[in-house]
Amino acid sequence: MGSLAVFYGGEQSQNIYQRGLQNGLEISRLSQAELKEREPYVNGLEAILVPDAGIVDYPEIAEKLAEIIQSRGGDIYYQQHVYAIHEHAEYVEVQTLQTSYQAKQLVNCAGLHSDRIAKLAGYETGMRIVPFRGEYYVLNSNKNYLVNHLVYPVPNPDFPFLGVHFTRMYNGKRDVGPNAVLAFKREGYLKTDFSLRDLAEILTYKGFWKIATRYFSEGMAEIRRSFSHKLFTDDARRLIPDLQPEDITLGTAGVRAQALTADGKLVDDFHFLVGRRSLHICNAPSPAATASMEIGREIVRRYFSVP
Repeated sequence: MGSLAVFYGGEQSQNIYQRGLQNGLEISRLSQAELKEREPYVNGLEAILVPDAGIVDYPEIAEKLAEIIQSRGGDIYYQQHVYAIHEHAEYVEVQTLQTSYQAKQLVNCAGLHSDRIAKLAGYETGMRIVPFRGEYYVLNSNKNYLVNHLVYPVPNPDFPFLGVHFTRMYNGKRDVGPNAVLAFKREGYLKTDFSLRDLAEILTYKGFWKIATRYFSEGMAEIRRSFSHKLFTDDARRLIPDLQPEDITLGTAGVRAQALTADGKLVDDFHFLVGRRSLHICNAPSPAATASMEIGREIVRRYFSVP
């Protein structure tokens, strides 16, 4: 399948291309004519092709991982509300509303609640998780010919999120999105989802106001696109000018667990915090699901460094 990073201007292409080479990717630069051969409807001056990029059915992967864990004697418990964590000399204890668990080590991969879990264990992360909802549209199947690859715009260095892009899914569908709007609940997958506790934590965090001031105009534009089908389409048309509002229908949404420091900086790299008998993954930026296997290997490497 492969992915294409499309450039509207050429000043960033060399830097990104060199970065890809430094990370061991087999990539190539495409001229405008070569871009049009692969993606006739995509607007751009040039592109970078990443042939090995692709899409998987991640829920199916998660189900398979759960199956492997259980086949090797592991147990999986759902709907457990953790309210206390105690690290002792020889073990760690996790208390939930239902029961308590004891183990030699604890790995915190709680995503939207990773900072809270770390705090329950007695650690300050120096950051707070702020939820951003990413809303997607789906390209109507009779318009699938508009997109052949995973088509991304070059990131805007003045805005911390990637922006709307086109994704050729494993099942043949084409996703369009996402945007990035502040969610009023950590699991705020719907516009109507609201948590007074979660919102109060955001609004009383000085880091939020610093970033909100810095990106006020961009943030307001994201909110307008969230409520306007036409504005969302207009944004996507920067990549594919032939796209029309009637070509896309509203799809699902995800929530990004974004770590934000007190000085208003978005943490754009993985952040690990090592405790006495615990390891806390406090930030796993996009594409965390894509990188999950390598994240798992890093957890194992760091796990054995914990006493």
